[in-house]
Amino acid sequence: MAWLWSSFYPGPIMVNFTTYVGYRLRGTPGALMATLGFVTPSIILIIALSAAYFAAGSLPWVKPLFVGLEVLVVGVVLNVTLDFGQRALKGRIHALIALAAFIALTFKFNAVWIVLMALAAGALFLRPPTGGQQEKQRQASRAAAAADPAPSRAGWSGWAGIGIATAVVLAVVVLAWAIWGEVGRMTLAFFKIGTIAFGNGMTILPLVQAEAVDASHWIGMHQFADGIALSQITPGPFLNIAGFIGYKVGGVWGALLASFAMFAPSFIWTLFFSEIYGYIRNVGAVKGALAGVLAGFVGLLAVVVLQLGAVGITGPAAMSLAAAAFIAVRFFKLDILWVFGGGLLIWAGLLAAGLA
Repeated sequence: MAWLWSSFYPGPIMVNFTTYVGYRLRGTPGALMATLGFVTPSIILIIALSAAYFAAGSLPWVKPLFVGLEVLVVGVVLNVTLDFGQRALKGRIHALIALAAFIALTFKFNAVWIVLMALAAGALFLRPPTGGQQEKQRQASRAAAAADPAPSRAGWSGWAGIGIATAVVLAVVVLAWAIWGEVGRMTLAFFKIGTIAFGNGMTILPLVQAEAVDASHWIGMHQFADGIALSQITPGPFLNIAGFIGYKVGGVWGALLASFAMFAPSFIWTLFFSEIYGYIRNVGAVKGALAGVLAGFVGLLAVVVLQLGAVGITGPAAMSLAAAAFIAVRFFKLDILWVFGGGLLIWAGLLAAGLA
């Protein structure tokens, strides 16, 4: 059940879980090694892919081919949005929070404030039921805790490790603030996103788009869609898109800083929650806040799907390819590599035949 409580605080769930396992086994050093082992190979790969992508962007035959990739992304992200909605929208209040988030982002409200308002709405209106149902839930929580208790490494050594890790992360924040410029602003932006974003990588996608595309204009929507595709085909967490954006802004060092800024907050959150989770796991407001923010992310993801579709789907051929990608991942459960690889071959054929 450790993966379940890894979703109770910000950060991509699988990265949180990996950090938790390392912390439980060897404290803060173990958490660091486990996290680095999980994210480093994919960060290296996304830097290499980003370098190739931006180097080849000026070639005349590359841009039409990447249009097909962007179309495929629409189908894939639509499937993710529907899956996430089925899990997160459990009643009318959940649906209202999702709708409010959708409307707010459509009218360009700040995405961070939307997330915070969804947290507050969930804490107020989505508390677990009271009375006998609440007691049953508490008994279930106690049974789960007995089967897989949160680690307890209480003591000066454990908290010293957490303090050192936190100090290192804060030092990088101060460095980013000191250097400012585009690289510094980008690093601080990804720190902000990593600090407040819940769920899997796709749910964090709207915050990345709001900052990198809409607010700071580091990349355009076409490049954003391409970055989604490249991060999908790399092993490891989807949030490698931070490295893609970082490379565009500041080369290899920009990619490394962006990746660190995206993953470091969830690392620190995991260390803290590994110690305090046992005290808060049955607090109704905490559970409600999590339900609220996840419902809000459904609305935010729906906006992303519409915006990706607006720039990618420009005709019948593109619409058909996006639908084929959606069907392939939703009903046939094909691996993303097959969807993107096969889809690009189909798109290349359509281009050669003058049908796209």
